[in-house]
Amino acid sequence: MLSERIARGVAAGHVTQAYMRWASPQARPGARVRTRAGVIEITALVEVDPEQLTDADAARAGFSTAAGLRASLSRHRGTTYRLELTHLDRPAAPEPAPVALGEAQRRALKAQLARLDLGTPRGPWTRQLLELLRQQPGLAPAELAAAQQRPVSRTKTDLWRLRELGLIDTTGPGTRLSGLALSYLDAS
Repeated sequence: MLSERIARGVAAGHVTQAYMRWASPQARPGARVRTRAGVIEITALVEVDPEQLTDADAARAGFSTAAGLRASLSRHRGTTYRLELTHLDRPAAPEPAPVALGEAQRRALKAQLARLDLGTPRGPWTRQLLELLRQQPGLAPAELAAAQQRPVSRTKTDLWRLRELGLIDTTGPGTRLSGLALSYLDAS
C-alpha cells in the first residue's frame, strides 16, 4: 500500500503524511505496515479535498508543491484520504564518508555544474537537485521526477550527469549524494 518512496521518507523523518485515492478506505488508524524501510504505523486516516491541499501539506508528504501532489493524485480515481504516518523502527542508513575538497577542486566542480546549468533551457537545476537529494536521500529517479514535476527519462539523464562528476551515489537503494557532493554543498 505504501510506496517505497513514502516508506523511505517516513523512515528518514521528512515524510509524516501520505495521500491516497480509494473508492473506500483501504486502511485504518492503528494499522502497521511492514516495508523495506521498517514498520510504519498509520496513526490517522481523514478524507480530504485535494483542492484544499497546501504547499505545507505537500511538504509533509514529500512533494515540493501542492500542484505536484495534486498531479500525482490525479492519476488515480476515488476519494482522497490523508494518512498520518509514524515510523516504529529505523534501520540505520550509512552516511557517505567526508571528502577533503580543495579550493581548486571546488572551483572546477562549480564551473562544471555551471556548464550543466547553462546547457538547458530551464536554467539552473544542479543545485536544486543536489539540495533535494540532501533533504530526501534515497529517492528513486521516478520519485525525484515527481518531486520536480519532470519526466523520469530527463531526471535519469540529470542524475547520470551528476554521477559522472562523482556527486551521486547509486550503489545502495535509491539515489544519494556522495561525500564529494556534501562537501561541495557545505563549502558553497
